[in-house]
Amino acid sequence: MSEDILEQGEPIPGDERSLLIVDDDRPFLARLARAMEGRGFEVETAESVQEAVAKVKATAPAFAVVDMRLGDGNGLDVVQAIRDRRDDARTVILTGYGNIATAVTAVKLGAVDYLSKPADADDIYTALTRRPNERAEPPENPMSADRVRWEHIQRVYEMCDRNVSETARRLNMHRRTLQRILAKRAPR
Repeated sequence: MSEDILEQGEPIPGDERSLLIVDDDRPFLARLARAMEGRGFEVETAESVQEAVAKVKATAPAFAVVDMRLGDGNGLDVVQAIRDRRDDARTVILTGYGNIATAVTAVKLGAVDYLSKPADADDIYTALTRRPNERAEPPENPMSADRVRWEHIQRVYEMCDRNVSETARRLNMHRRTLQRILAKRAPR
């Protein structure tokens, strides 16, 4: 194994270095694939849920980095497909629309970490190779009040099975206001 891998964290376990990266942002996908190849992974890429699930069925990877929102569906479907084929796989979810409810779902499906975009290759590598009993470091900056509000809205939205009208009713909020909030990225 290369010194680069040993310096940045735990070496990739065994001979299994297969990594599937699933993201519909082509420039990001290409950059991350190059960065992970430089860290010793054998990288496969996919730009959709359908393509990713087909690759998982052909050969289940030891590692995966999966975007939450893809053009043809939810990245959690890819995590589930990986877990069904290989229960020792280490999967990290990436999202620009992070919220607690989907993070909990991702972990229940077997993801080892949940990172908000923009995440750099070092953060992703660390999450993939972290020992199972090793804890992630707490964030340097706690959530802002706007972020806490946004997280609450997302949690209620997930509890209502992503039904905008029902979520708006429960939050005592106008439906169009809620739609505008849901369309935006998470506040910092």
